[in-house]
Amino acid sequence: MARKPRIEFAGAIYHVLNRGNYRKDLFDSAGAAQAFVDCLFQACERMGWRLHAYCVMRNHYHLALETPQGNLVDGIHWLQSTFGNRFNRFRGENGRAFQGRYRAIHVEPGLHLARLVNYIHLNPVRAKIVSLEMLSQFRWSSYRHFMRPPSERPPALACDDWLQAGGGLMDSAEGWHSYREHLAWLMADEGRQKAEAFDRMSQGWMHGGAEYQKTVADQFKQMTVAQDWGGGEIREMNRLEWSRLLARAMKALGQAPENIDAARKCEPWKIAIAAWLKEQTSVTNRWLTEQLKMGPADAVSRYTGECQRGQRIEAKLLLNKLTTKVRG
Repeated sequence: MARKPRIEFAGAIYHVLNRGNYRKDLFDSAGAAQAFVDCLFQACERMGWRLHAYCVMRNHYHLALETPQGNLVDGIHWLQSTFGNRFNRFRGENGRAFQGRYRAIHVEPGLHLARLVNYIHLNPVRAKIVSLEMLSQFRWSSYRHFMRPPSERPPALACDDWLQAGGGLMDSAEGWHSYREHLAWLMADEGRQKAEAFDRMSQGWMHGGAEYQKTVADQFKQMTVAQDWGGGEIREMNRLEWSRLLARAMKALGQAPENIDAARKCEPWKIAIAAWLKEQTSVTNRWLTEQLKMGPADAVSRYTGECQRGQRIEAKLLLNKLTTKVRG
């Protein structure tokens, strides 16, 4: 039986979660957990996501994720496959890092999102991994970032909406003090956690009120009939954007379209442009090799990875030039 398509639309919010393959401890070391967090923030930058909360446990992760461009599927695919490839290279292993299909539960903005954020932030406390008093020191959670001034946080993190909806709080020292007190209030009584639906946060297809559920369900019916509702159009828009940025990057490096066929597959300027596009967008290796004539798709991944690690010095210098001088 074919899998049901994901419901994707601009501005959708999801509770995304998945576990290590065979439920094994995927994030059993600081290096593995940090590698996933690094991939997560790279995915946010590439996809233009707003990240309301995240938590990485030993064998699974939770995200409260907003997709302004309606690109959940492309983004989670990139996140999990990129982390999986890095994980396998580091461990000398093969195979999937994650078990089957990730879960993506729709969340209504406002109070329902605020409750999800509370659930994610309290996950390591409820699992007795860390005490509430030490939660701000837990390295694999968005909570510790929110305890810092906004200027010191990763750009993708967002809190204004759910702070306001969850208790009328502001992104200020006083607001975060009140938020910590609210989490302590929740932890003091399991009944309060149940009232906020903690026991159902990883179940179902939607967390929201009846009217919002009806709206999204109607959208899902349209999508099922159209098969590619919200997908084909977005993919075409993406290709147009990739082409526009490719033209800008080539102009910035003084390259004309006719130079593509004449240049080597591993020409430094080709690698630099491919690496830059991969940093800025959800561009695929297949599209890059078709446009830049760089050989097999896996070669694009290898070339750009070596460039980003500084192993291809000339390409890295050109990448730095694009990063500092070219804007979308």
